[in-house]
Amino acid sequence: MTTMFKGLLAVGLALALGQPAWAAAPASADEAVAMVKRAVQYMKENGREKAFAEFSNPKGSFVDRELYIVVFNMDGVNLAHGNNAKIIGKNLIDLKDNDGKFIIKNFIEIANTKGKGWSDYKWPNPVTKAIEAKSTYLEKVDDLMVGVGIYQH
Repeated sequence: MTTMFKGLLAVGLALALGQPAWAAAPASADEAVAMVKRAVQYMKENGREKAFAEFSNPKGSFVDRELYIVVFNMDGVNLAHGNNAKIIGKNLIDLKDNDGKFIIKNFIEIANTKGKGWSDYKWPNPVTKAIEAKSTYLEKVDDLMVGVGIYQH
């Protein structure tokens, strides 16, 4: 089998399965942690207002594949969201996943007890549109929580 034929076969199979052959690899835990650290630094250097605007820009520098920044205050109010501007300013303290797990309350517990860490829940993947297992890494910064989630592929 020639290399060209193998390449065409791979493209054909990928297209038949609904996934482009050139699709980017899923994001990793290390990439999520790195994005949170970059976001925290950006916020310290540029102030909250500018940072929240950049974090919430779906075409900005803090959106990469399924990775995007979320920022909540300790009362559960969303202050920045790189994938859903409609929830900015809303109190999501009672938000639950499909299994009934309190997502934001868990974020607050992690922030208050450990200062940073991972939270697991189920959430719609903006790329696949399916409900998938997700883990969000978050860090407490003053009275805020800055996080990025990855899907468990």
